[in-house]
This record gives sequence, C-alpha cells and structure tokens, in this order.
Amino acid sequence: MKIIGRVEVETVIDVRCDVCNASTRVDTGGLQFGSLQAKWGFGANHDGERYEIHLCEGGFFQALAYLRQERRIQNMFGADGGSDPSEDLGLVANDDYFGDSGG
Repeated sequence: MKIIGRVEVETVIDVRCDVCNASTRVDTGGLQFGSLQAKWGFGANHDGERYEIHLCEGGFFQALAYLRQERRIQNMFGADGGSDPSEDLGLVANDDYFGDSGG
C-alpha cells in the first residue's frame, strides 16, 4: 500500500561568498564555490574552534594568489635557490571536468 503525503525538506538554495556576498549560482543552475575549512583540536591554540568559509570563484583565486605570494616570500632565500613551487599550490587535478580524478 502506498501512502502519499507532503514532506517539507530543507535544502541549500544558494551559497553566498563570505567575502563579497555574491551568489555562487551559475547560469546552468548549479553552485560553484570554494571552501576554506579548519577544525582545531587538542593542543592547538584554537582548540575546539571550527571554521568554514565559502568563496566565489574570484574570491577563491584572490585568496590563493595571496597565499602563493606569502609562500614565495617565505621561501625566497630557501635551500632550493628561490625556485617557485607556488604556481601549483593546492592544485590537485587539472582538466577534471567530470570530477572522476579519484583525488
């Protein structure tokens, strides 16, 4: 026997950038955003704190550019002679259009 009724379900309808407050909804109807997350545990200065920041594409790449610059500065006089390992900082896959890289 089928019993049919209405069920109200909450779902994410938009994700707004925590920096510029722009919607991350794209023309195809999906959401495209990056996240920066931290969960600090025992022994950390911020023990028990959790963070989750949502970034639009522009905001994400601005933050990444800042981190790359900081990495360049920190490694400027390193043992590797100042080579720049920053260009691929955080890049896990390239040309992974369908999300099947397994990473």
